[in-house]
Amino acid sequence: MKIARLHDNSSGDSYGIISSDGKKILTRAEIQEQTGIPIPPSVKEFMFNGWINELIEYKDELEYRRYVKDIELLAPLPNPPKIICLAFNYYDHARDAGLTPSDEPVIFIKPRTALNSPFNDIICPQFVKRLDYEAEIAAVIGKDIKKASEEQSLESVFGYMILHDVSARDIQFKDKQFTRGKSIDTFAPCGPWITTKDEINDPQNLKIMTRVNGETRQNSSSGNMVLPIKKIIASLSSVMTIEAGDIISTGTPAGVAMSMKEPRYLKDGDIVEIEIEKLGIIRNRIVFA
Repeated sequence: MKIARLHDNSSGDSYGIISSDGKKILTRAEIQEQTGIPIPPSVKEFMFNGWINELIEYKDELEYRRYVKDIELLAPLPNPPKIICLAFNYYDHARDAGLTPSDEPVIFIKPRTALNSPFNDIICPQFVKRLDYEAEIAAVIGKDIKKASEEQSLESVFGYMILHDVSARDIQFKDKQFTRGKSIDTFAPCGPWITTKDEINDPQNLKIMTRVNGETRQNSSSGNMVLPIKKIIASLSSVMTIEAGDIISTGTPAGVAMSMKEPRYLKDGDIVEIEIEKLGIIRNRIVFA
């Protein structure tokens, strides 16, 4: 199942489920109308408290009435407890940076104020001169875990989505750590929806592609991760409680601007499109303001 948040001018923010082909959406109000199930107004409660199981028997009978292209999609999770991101978790990306990958997650945390919708503008301050893109697979956690095994860690995953870890490299290089340069408002577009884990046979075998103004910059696979998702979550859970609603973004492959012989950083008006197999496409325009 694919769950998306949306904004409707008549009813405000809500959520719904996406058809299997990704083209149509059935809103919360329409789900209730067709099934009679009083699903909650909170998307987090809907996802993490078992309400999806109530819909399974109706899955093949639901009538999708609206096209996704005609509505405004929002970031799938409005207030995640934590957004944990990995650095240098792809062999080729680490190699390009001249680094030896770690056998433990090297992390930083983005604030939830950085979250952005899958098709909204990325607003970059004028003082940033080296703006870079990073396509990433994000695991969305569905239940609290602590000191979990790798098997328990995968069981804790609710689903997956795309996250664009936008990065101000000049700030990052100046600070010699990642948080400030990756925490600017709008620097975490994500979505376009959350795809539940039952639709992803192997999260370590998904194609990842980034295009800037139609030109392919990143073209890789999650199979190139240094640490697989189950090991990432297990390792993190050994030092902190991983909570339902946490977003764990698993790093980016080679092809970012900073690793080019002549870096081609993002400019005002550029269009960045990230596509990940089975998870969809997000597309954002760069606006320097």
